[in-house]
Amino acid sequence: MLKKTPDRLLRRIAPLALLATLVGGCAAQPPAVNWLTPEPLAVSYRTELAIARLSEILYRAELSEEQSAQLYYDRGVMYDSVGLRTLARLDFMRALRLKPDMADAYNFVGIHHTVSGDFNSAFEAFDSALELAPEHEFAYLNRGIALYYADKTELAVADFERFLALKPADAYRMIWLYLAQSELSADAAVNQLKQNMQALDQAEWSTNIVRFLAGEMTEKALLDSVLKDLSSQQLLAERLCEVYFYLAKWHESHGEPEKALEYYKQVLATNVFEFVEHRYARLEMARLRGEAETVDEYEEP
Repeated sequence: MLKKTPDRLLRRIAPLALLATLVGGCAAQPPAVNWLTPEPLAVSYRTELAIARLSEILYRAELSEEQSAQLYYDRGVMYDSVGLRTLARLDFMRALRLKPDMADAYNFVGIHHTVSGDFNSAFEAFDSALELAPEHEFAYLNRGIALYYADKTELAVADFERFLALKPADAYRMIWLYLAQSELSADAAVNQLKQNMQALDQAEWSTNIVRFLAGEMTEKALLDSVLKDLSSQQLLAERLCEVYFYLAKWHESHGEPEKALEYYKQVLATNVFEFVEHRYARLEMARLRGEAETVDEYEEP
């Protein structure tokens, strides 16, 4: 998961009705890579209304530069949470022009540079965020991800280690450290993962992903675990977004790129835009296909 955005969409679907739908769907289809198909999340009307209200305030109210910067940042976060990346980035840049010491805005700008393949600009943004706020833990995660995709693996490991040290019982922090360490030594990465996982709460669903990567759970068992203790369609989409991404990474590492691609497509189908896994699924697909990374140019109208 590991999202920075504070807002979460409403959870609405009753678990019994949801489970009945899923079980029926599974019985009707033969086993396949997409046997559990996500239903894309819809944008919350609350988020749309919040964006409209922020826009009205920005264009009609008399605000100080600091107030305007905060509102641009808040609207950018909302744009980002519904997948409107370009609009989000424009707002983050507007916020920084008005308030150049906004570490959170630099963090988001760095994420967008990473997604578009402009790693040098991403490093500059994350470095700026950490210079302004050395305690900004998610800047370490996001800089580590940028370093990982830029093939600067040892530096990525250092950032992931620091990120994990801030919360040693977080499964997702362990997973990203494992992914980077696997690029250096697969055996050492698994051994380290097994040591780290001792700190995990076995009742947490995310622990299952770590157990799978450590070789202590089968792929089928991991997928079956997705359906346990569901409370909403939102929770199902979030779990599928996560599990399909890490299964894709696992299949890619085991020489099955086509299966990995199918899983990445399922990640994108969830529409959980604010999750790390969704953010980077398309970048992973481009890398698997050998497509050249393109740097997007953003010009404010």
